[in-house]
Amino acid sequence: MTLNLNDAQSPVIEPEIHSQSQREWGKIGLILLVFAFFAVILVVPVIYVFVGAFSNGLAGFLRTLSSREFLNALRLTLMAVAVAVPLNVVFGLCAALVIARKSFRGRTFLLSVIDLPFSISPVVAGLMLVSLYGRQGLLNPVLQAIDLRIIFSFPGIALATILGGMPFVAREVIPVLEEIGEEEEEAAKTLGASSWQTFWRVTLPSIRWALIYGIILTTARAMGEFGSIAIVSSNLIGRTQTLTLFVDSSYRNYDSQGAFATAVVLAGLAALTLIIKQVLEHLYGHRLKVK
Repeated sequence: MTLNLNDAQSPVIEPEIHSQSQREWGKIGLILLVFAFFAVILVVPVIYVFVGAFSNGLAGFLRTLSSREFLNALRLTLMAVAVAVPLNVVFGLCAALVIARKSFRGRTFLLSVIDLPFSISPVVAGLMLVSLYGRQGLLNPVLQAIDLRIIFSFPGIALATILGGMPFVAREVIPVLEEIGEEEEEAAKTLGASSWQTFWRVTLPSIRWALIYGIILTTARAMGEFGSIAIVSSNLIGRTQTLTLFVDSSYRNYDSQGAFATAVVLAGLAALTLIIKQVLEHLYGHRLKVK
């Protein structure tokens, strides 16, 4: 009696092939599901915004961008970004260095305070600012004594923008500082470097990409801040209206083309920050290759 090896192996091989085929189809199905999700959530809305921005042609798009209201909103937004981002970078670096390099009581509490803008609504953040700096606010007597107006003016917008972007730099830099440790910094100090020299020549190069990512996130949040600014600014056209408020106001006034055109500008500004990041990465990588 002879045993046919092909007949003996085929019942085992066929289920394995079938199981492998099922796994491949499962992977393809998951990939298609991810693409479909992003298409519905991101791609289609973005395309719709761009189509709406040019619904009246290029002339209509440029008409919105050349209007006095839009230019005032753009100027105010850029001013808020110019104030908020540097202050958040300085605060984020200082907080990250203290939290990552020092052990002290209240460290957990400080981390919780830094994360506070992540956990509360921007509207609530705006109400907090009003309760402090508004006409009925806790600090109003002091503000009146020095003749300083915060709410319904640019200082309030700047404060709301700073509050919204406060955590990003610190939260990007802290894990990197904890990972690299203090050995290189201690070695630099042993060789005679001052604290300032150690920071610029040792610490900062080690955290440069985390810092850049934090700056990008802070800038994007500053440009897109809406809820808290809507509370503290009063949305006065040409005076306290940022680009995000201009989008909301235009859409509410049935100027959908103007709202979409401004949304395209905001998207372009956000894309510009990513392009700058890519350019910096390319330049730095090129310098490393040259060296």
